[in-house]
Amino acid sequence: MAVAFLDFEQPIAELEAKIEELKHVTSESEVNIQDEINRLQAKSRQLTTSIFASLTPWQITQLARHPHRPYTLDYVQSIFNDFNELHGDRMYADDLAIVGGLGRLDDRAVMIIGHQKGRDTKERVRRNYGMPKPEGYRKALRLMKMAERFRIPVVTLIDTPGAYPGIGSEERGQSEAIARNLFEMSHLAAPILSIVIGEGGSGGALAIGVCDHLVMLQFSVYSVISPEACASILFKSTEKKEIAAEAMGGTAERLFKLGLVDEVLKEPHGGAHRDPQLMAETMKQSIIKNLAELRNQPITQLLDTRQARLRGFGAFRDG
Repeated sequence: MAVAFLDFEQPIAELEAKIEELKHVTSESEVNIQDEINRLQAKSRQLTTSIFASLTPWQITQLARHPHRPYTLDYVQSIFNDFNELHGDRMYADDLAIVGGLGRLDDRAVMIIGHQKGRDTKERVRRNYGMPKPEGYRKALRLMKMAERFRIPVVTLIDTPGAYPGIGSEERGQSEAIARNLFEMSHLAAPILSIVIGEGGSGGALAIGVCDHLVMLQFSVYSVISPEACASILFKSTEKKEIAAEAMGGTAERLFKLGLVDEVLKEPHGGAHRDPQLMAETMKQSIIKNLAELRNQPITQLLDTRQARLRGFGAFRDG
């Protein structure tokens, strides 16, 4: 798949285009052409490092939404073995915006739950652009309860613009479904590890994000609302989305400094979509390490620590 470059990556795109042109040039002086290709590749790496060292929150948001960025099922395929997807909430329907099932991390059983977007238009419509409906959250909770029953750890992969706000969702109890998940996850008797792999949008992300350990990928975002929606409310114009993104500060780096995120995983040079396999390997090592630590804790200690973690968010002072 050809790399899709974002607007701020255009200088890199131009260099990469020149490199591709040279690769198809036939000449007697192939040594000189290869030297030029090597020089341009080095320049491209240097330019990428320079640009990515000073990304704005809006540019990071664009990277988090990159159309070639790995999604939940991509990571499941690369990290876990024997994955068996489980369907339906046993109440209404099977929401394809959330996928989940049992898999093995090396030789240990794990329950994997995550948002799933689509690659092409047909798939995006089928997955509702990664925006779950109530039945999606109820399916997720059903799988978490199954994991609790069999003492299996839960890994959730977060990547959604937010919960679907349609009339049907509201009629079927969208807010109740999200609130129920928050409540149940807060005292679920199983280790929970959550990883933000792209967008973490509002309650749609929180509904599978209450956990013992929260990880974010370097160029992912986690916020109460999208920059566009925030700008339309505060500034009455989505054109000010960049200002809104700056003010919200939902980047991994800032949330880590605030103590809301426990770990930030460095992405491959140029973002996770440039080397999905390397990103998957980095994630796998993080999952193995964190689940080993969580498994060693007695359930009572695990729940006490989770409650203390949740209550420790935020800051206040006496008036």
